[in-house]
Amino acid sequence: MSELIMGRNAVLEALKGGREIEKINIEKNRNSGGSIRQIIAKASDAKIPVYYSDKAFMDKLAARSESGETNYQGVIAIASNFAYSSVDDILNLAEERGESPFVLILDGIEDPHNLGAIMRTAECAGVHGVIIPKRRSVSVNETVLRTSAGAAEHILCAKVTNTGKTIDLLKEKGLWVCACDMGDTLMYDRELTGPLAVVIGSEGFGISRLVKEKCDFTATIPMKGQINSLNASNAAAIIMYEAVRQRF
Repeated sequence: MSELIMGRNAVLEALKGGREIEKINIEKNRNSGGSIRQIIAKASDAKIPVYYSDKAFMDKLAARSESGETNYQGVIAIASNFAYSSVDDILNLAEERGESPFVLILDGIEDPHNLGAIMRTAECAGVHGVIIPKRRSVSVNETVLRTSAGAAEHILCAKVTNTGKTIDLLKEKGLWVCACDMGDTLMYDRELTGPLAVVIGSEGFGISRLVKEKCDFTATIPMKGQINSLNASNAAAIIMYEAVRQRF
């Protein structure tokens, strides 16, 4: 099985991240800007074949995209399916860096744009890995890769069968598990340093009851307006960077 990676930045980051790419198609007569030259150079270094194709062929190839997006910016890579990591891989990465584990658990995110945005922020915030469930959740696809601006190629992502059991495992490993949800205590008053996993709920339903019951505590983002909830990717970004602020 293979998937499409479309867009200059997404393809370039896939190359930088060592993604297994079968071949790269570049539209003929396309403006060969700096990013195109970088893609060609890195593909050459990695011995990845580059083909120059006419626009009709490129449009037809882009139409195979599961997301239906066609803005490929003159570059389409055909890559092996996204390689998921394990929870142990995430914890081992924190140990290798000599840092307290900082993990994000996404409880049922279904919008690939949200997942991509969350992974982009997580990579920038120094999160060691993102955990998603196998069912009732979006997987890492070309839309996620594009929305993440390539960050998905640089952050570990584990797909688990049972989120509740995964939380139990993280607790056994010494992590505290925080639910980002409505509660009595603002995130500023919670201890978000040390070994930590933060749970973000789905777009429509928030954190499921069973998952929330597994969490050690709740951290609430202050809401001052008439709307009482944030987009999942916005909420994730806010609480991740509160944790970053406390850790510095």
